[in-house]
Amino acid sequence: MATILIVDDSLIIHRTLGLIIRKMDHDVLTAENGRKALELLDQYPVDLAIIDISMPEMDGLELVAHIRANATLDKLPIAFLTGSGQERDRQAALDLGVSIFLDKPVSSNHLREIIQDMLTC
Repeated sequence: MATILIVDDSLIIHRTLGLIIRKMDHDVLTAENGRKALELLDQYPVDLAIIDISMPEMDGLELVAHIRANATLDKLPIAFLTGSGQERDRQAALDLGVSIFLDKPVSSNHLREIIQDMLTC
């Protein structure tokens, strides 16, 4: 069993991804922005983070920069799941060390495969 952090400002995404992940027998933590995510990462061990780019207070790119600058979190697998399919966002995410970039919407089967692959690496 793994703990997966979902960081997105959409409650619908929290619920939908949370349902998929819980059906895979994993625990779920949710945050509505990067600042809340950093608080959770300080409190709980997390095995994988699924992060949106566009969020209030601290966006996904800034969050990933903070994660990668933290020696205890710098190897955390990160998937970006975003509606922003712009090439500059994709490249910025990959440059920061995001493991995979997924466009919304993503099928539940594809998401399960990605999660499984990222947790076994």
